[in-house]
Amino acid sequence: MGAFVIFIIELAIIVLAIAGMWKSFEKAGKPGWAAIIPIYNLVVILEIAGKPLWWIILCLIPIVNLVIIILIMIAFAEKFGKGAGFGVGLAFLGFIFFPMLGFGDAQYVGGGPGPQGFAPVMPVK
Repeated sequence: MGAFVIFIIELAIIVLAIAGMWKSFEKAGKPGWAAIIPIYNLVVILEIAGKPLWWIILCLIPIVNLVIIILIMIAFAEKFGKGAGFGVGLAFLGFIFFPMLGFGDAQYVGGGPGPQGFAPVMPVK
């Protein structure tokens, strides 16, 4: 009986974390279902955070991955108007902080590419 109760609690935490990530993705204009696809959700997080896609490789290197995930989550939090502390919370306690971000009043404030999908060009002097 005790193992079943623990299983139900764990399942509820996982569902809440996925739902929070789903809502966060939707706030940023990305597909929410990406939260349940293992590698693709990292790709979407990198896109929202404004980090290059090749950082996935850095996430595969032990010890380095801890630093990179923290940096990614800080950038992710900043795109929603949150600070570095919230980003560290996303990195280490995502099951708490993703629902706070997704279901809270945070709005996506991160910039995307310029008009017609092109990045802005600096004027030549």
